[in-house]
Order: sequence, then structure tokens, then C-alpha cells
Amino acid sequence: MRSELFSADNLEKESNQPGLRLQNSKLLKAELNGEFMARVGSMVAYQGQVQFEALGSGGLGKFLKQKLTGEGVPLMKVTGRGDVFLAENAADIHMIDLEPGDALSINGANVLAFDSTLNYDIKMVQGVGMMSNAGLFNCVFSGYGRIAVTTKGTPVVLSVDQPTYVDPQAAICWSANLQTGYHRAEQMGLGTLLGRSTGERFTMSFAGQGFVVVQPSEEPPGGLAGAAQGQQQSGGILGNLMGN
Repeated sequence: MRSELFSADNLEKESNQPGLRLQNSKLLKAELNGEFMARVGSMVAYQGQVQFEALGSGGLGKFLKQKLTGEGVPLMKVTGRGDVFLAENAADIHMIDLEPGDALSINGANVLAFDSTLNYDIKMVQGVGMMSNAGLFNCVFSGYGRIAVTTKGTPVVLSVDQPTYVDPQAAICWSANLQTGYHRAEQMGLGTLLGRSTGERFTMSFAGQGFVVVQPSEEPPGGLAGAAQGQQQSGGILGNLMGN
């Protein structure tokens, strides 16, 4: 049988080391010998002796936070020996390696999989108040290990060495040490253009030293932290809970 489908580019990529790696730009391969964490529903194929266990958002504390905020990653623990292939609606996949001392704040909607050695929690995005309908909470990862994140299109990585402003619906992840805030579009001179709305109601600001990853696509409100609806009524209690 002959076909371009069977070209070397499309054949399964093999490695001598277990772990997460790219099969191609839209498909993640986990060479499994132990366990890792993945988004529920992201498995597209697997080979070998593999078990899948749904975990909600990862532990009781994170589950309660997820229920209150709507944010978090619906997780499954993948264990065993074999090869597991993961994808998310043909989105582009990117690998990020964290080392001790690193901390990364990620939009939960963009987390595909990560090593179980990493620490993960749901945190309030500081400085946002109640101004934005894009959400107030993000997933913060720290420790040592690898994370696979998704983007719609090829992203740009901005070095934050001067005041930086991003559409909150396009922000994928950023250095967790950055100072964040929100500005109304009118404050930035973007609210109206020749008497017409630009559609840019809020802009997210970043300050400090680090980076922010921006995708060339604006997710619907709720993409940044999942739960746009109902947050207007939940400020004080949630603020105290998420600060822990």
C-alpha cells in the first residue's frame, strides 16, 4: 500500500526517554512509565497498559475552588506503561519546562498535560478587581517538570521589560512574579475611535521582569479564568479563599 499519508513525517516518533514530547505541532505524545496529568477528554489514542482516573480539578481543595470559581483544569491521572496521544481541537501545542524557582500562571483552558511532579493551584489574578468579564482566576504551576499548553495559532512571547498591555482574552500564560492589573479601554485611549467602539473594553497590564505569551485569537469571555458568570456576586468571600 502506498500513500503520502505513510511518509516519515506522519510515523510515530520514538524516544528512549519516557515523558511528554511533541508528535507534531498539534499532537502530544506521552511515553508513559509511571504517571502524568492530562485534561479530561484529551486522549485520542493509546497503546499498552494504561489506566485513566478522573480527578476533578486535582484534589479536594482545588475541587472546591473550581466549583466556586468555575476555573481549573478538569484533570485525569494517567498511569501505566505505554504510549498515550493527546490533542485539543487541533490546537497548536507547546512544551514548557519548569525548573525549581520557576512559577508560571496559565489560563486553565490552555493546559493540556503536565508532569505529576509539578505543583498546581488555582489563584486569583492580582490587581484585577471586578472590572473584567474575562475572569479573575488562573492556574499557577511551580516546581520541576514539563507542561504542554495549547494556543489557537502561532503565539508571540513578549518580554516584559517595559509596561505591557494585552487583550485578556488573548493572554495564555505569564511569569507568575509579574504584577498584573486591568485598565478600562477609555483609560488607554482605546474606548472610542471616531465615535465608534473599538470592542476593546478592558486591557490587562503587566509590569516587572518576565514574559507573557499571547495567542493570535481572542477567546470568548471566561477564557482567562473560566468563570465570567456569577463572579460579580462573589468578590469578598472568593478573594479570601483564593488568597490562601
